[in-house]
Amino acid sequence: MGQAAIDPDAFNAFEAGGWEDKASGYDHFFGGITGRFVEPLLGAASVGPGTHLLDLASGPGYVAARGAERGASVIGVDVAGAMISLALRLHPGLDFRQADVHKLPFEDGSFDAVVGNFMILHLGRPEQAIAEFVRVLRPGGRLALTAWDLPDRARFLGVFLDAVAEAGATPPEDLPTGPDFFRFAVDDEFDAVLRDHGLENRTVRTIAFTHRVATAEDLWNGLLGGTVRTSALILRQPKEMQLLIRESFDRLVDAYRRDDALELPVSAKLASGGKPCA
Repeated sequence: MGQAAIDPDAFNAFEAGGWEDKASGYDHFFGGITGRFVEPLLGAASVGPGTHLLDLASGPGYVAARGAERGASVIGVDVAGAMISLALRLHPGLDFRQADVHKLPFEDGSFDAVVGNFMILHLGRPEQAIAEFVRVLRPGGRLALTAWDLPDRARFLGVFLDAVAEAGATPPEDLPTGPDFFRFAVDDEFDAVLRDHGLENRTVRTIAFTHRVATAEDLWNGLLGGTVRTSALILRQPKEMQLLIRESFDRLVDAYRRDDALELPVSAKLASGGKPCA
């Protein structure tokens, strides 16, 4: 049986609504993981003093805040009002606005650098969004994006997906089908989507490290409290199936136990390219 057809509008609405409830959970758990990609992301976009920077899907504002510390003039946008409220509270004085990245409210060529940290895999129409990113980028400016690696390398996510598969769970019928979550884990695919939108001087590289989590319970609660698609895949199952998934998860994650904690591989792709000057 093939995968259900993708309804981009339904998927985008699902993601947007989901993040309204996950802002604090994301900040609590994922800040220590995604925050480690901020410096490489800004470096790939050549962000420095005087740079006009657009931070896409800014979330709690990690990238925007670090960009401002580098001397950039920053605007952060996010589709979720709860994320904007959190970012404003954490980083008073910075400019955060609610906006859909598929249709940005900025003029052509407004920014020297456009970045998105783990944003592209949450979009129902990634090609349309990337066309917008390139549109608002000035000639000579750079776009930089991150996306998670394949689940056999990004194990802090992979153990959840493996547990779901091992338990025999299928996606709930009310869960909108989205694009392939790991599409941009393939270097050639990530490079191609930037190339197809006219970007030059492109690079795709892997960033990997090990993340330490105190207990399996912390990892379980962190992922369910700070994700939209993955948490819905589990929490919308019948209670009996949720228990089976948890049993598989506990067994799988035990392979990453080191002394009194868990150490899980984290891996992601960082892709960047420049808009031609001509």
